Amino acid sequence: MKTPAELFDFPLPEELIAQYPPETRGGSRLLLADRKGLIKDLMFSGITELINDEYFLVINNTRVMNARLEGFKSTGGQVEIFLLNKLSSDSFTALTGGKVKEGTEVTVGEAVIRIEKFLDEGLRMVRFLTHSPEDVMEKWGHVPLPPYIRRDDSAEDKDRYQTVYAKEAKSVAAPTAGLHFTEDTLGALKAKGVEVLEVSLDVGIGTFRPMKTENLEDHRMHSEQYHVSEETADRINSLKRDGRKLICVGTTAMRTMESVTDANGITRSGSGSTDIFIRPGYSFKAADALITNFHLPKSTLFVLVSAFAGREFMLDTYAHAVKEKYRFFSYGDAMFIR
Repeated sequence: MKTPAELFDFPLPEELIAQYPPETRGGSRLLLADRKGLIKDLMFSGITELINDEYFLVINNTRVMNARLEGFKSTGGQVEIFLLNKLSSDSFTALTGGKVKEGTEVTVGEAVIRIEKFLDEGLRMVRFLTHSPEDVMEKWGHVPLPPYIRRDDSAEDKDRYQTVYAKEAKSVAAPTAGLHFTEDTLGALKAKGVEVLEVSLDVGIGTFRPMKTENLEDHRMHSEQYHVSEETADRINSLKRDGRKLICVGTTAMRTMESVTDANGITRSGSGSTDIFIRPGYSFKAADALITNFHLPKSTLFVLVSAFAGREFMLDTYAHAVKEKYRFFSYGDAMFIR
């Protein structure tokens, strides 16, 4: 029997969708959702009181690329190029806005980019002719804010749409649960004996898209690249053997951990791709708790948290969040599900 996607819909007033980050990093609210049925309103700064050395954190250390490029054709027509996945030192897959054809050259700042080839599903292969992709993104790229943030990006976003622990730029969206953490918060947790371990998942544009199929089983999940070092995998296995509980910071960390952990609870190291779709009925192998933001109705991420905490409990929790005017989505408030 198939599961209707409509079961994961909920009403959300548009005014609750956060358009800007909180005034200071870590200044968000925190909703504690205990799977025993408790819901409690807190501030994110109180996370250090909720987590002790019985736990350890797994974070996603990916960095967001300045992936949105605005340019012009020789005719003067405007073209937007949204970079997705790196194919080689000078080429990417991309989405484009504006009329282009194979061979069209687009000037971005002082750089020239050619629309090399049309691919399936509306994707393009683009080639950087005069500058490296990294150089173009650094000098002329824009922060790829999600479409529900209805404003242009600003200088502030280049800092606030990155986690404080971001490393290699390979993502087109932030692992947003991590945006709440400051160096001080991480330091306070570490001082309590809470270990913080890093994995990488390159967040793709499909992560935040709502499902368009009538049933969960018919949804085609996007694929994303991950990397887990041997040292990290060994330490996770050691901590688990000692009885420590794993808190995934964000759904991307959870999807990574559930992709690299076997049925016996053993985490393996390595790099690869995952298209895991965690939905009700899934048997969790790694995660014991989750820190996350509030997600889109009928999204794979709301399905994921429903699988982890129970659909009815999550619907009740989200209804509480709406009533209490929590801020939603990427720049919104946080939830700790334990």
